[in-house]
Amino acid sequence: MKTRRLLLDAGNTRLKWAVVENDAWLEQGHLAYADLSRLTQVVRAGDACFIASVVKQDQAEQIGELLGAVGVIPHWLKTEAQFQDVKNNYANPRQLGVDRWMGLIAARKRSQHPTLVVSAGTAMTVDALSAEGVFLGGLIVPGFALMQASLREGTAGIADGAGTWQAFPRCTADAVQSGLVVALCGAIQQQHARLSEMAGVQAHCLMTGGGASVLLPHLSLTVEQVPALVLEGVELVSRESEAG
Repeated sequence: MKTRRLLLDAGNTRLKWAVVENDAWLEQGHLAYADLSRLTQVVRAGDACFIASVVKQDQAEQIGELLGAVGVIPHWLKTEAQFQDVKNNYANPRQLGVDRWMGLIAARKRSQHPTLVVSAGTAMTVDALSAEGVFLGGLIVPGFALMQASLREGTAGIADGAGTWQAFPRCTADAVQSGLVVALCGAIQQQHARLSEMAGVQAHCLMTGGGASVLLPHLSLTVEQVPALVLEGVELVSRESEAG
């Protein structure tokens, strides 16, 4: 196995990265795409680089060019039908986003119980994993920013404004913020209840993504927050790839 690996999670709004050497996580961080050139401060010639990417083609090409400039050829990871004991039960396995797939792989490593995997990003995904490691299916709903944009564009009288959570909001900004929290938390709690009922035991819940900190205080269930969940999945896949 190559000693040093650069792991990348190219999401919709930012690029997360981590450097792993001899299976030890040395450092990690994130970059806005406007600052993507700073990636060259992280990568070294000779790195083995593995990327889970959901970005558009032009952004992917930019990442590839920056890595290529220092002699690094990235491995663009793809969703598969199975990884070790994690089985992808999507009707068409390749249609499942690679970020969701990496999150499921990491979740399986962390828990051998029925697990709900929530990624609260630009879009929020709520995925169910059985105790046997089978991905049962999941939801995709708009995240905070997309919901707010939809309300602004589709209705009159709702302008930009930072609201706060209120049980019974008395101004529009608070009504929007509180409504979004209730909607997103409701999706999580309903799927958690369904998975727990189907499994006959209380399901675990893992959450990642930038919106996690906003939602966590309003969830009436125990949640483990894992900020680098997708990168953990990338690390597991990269380890097997390098060993093979």
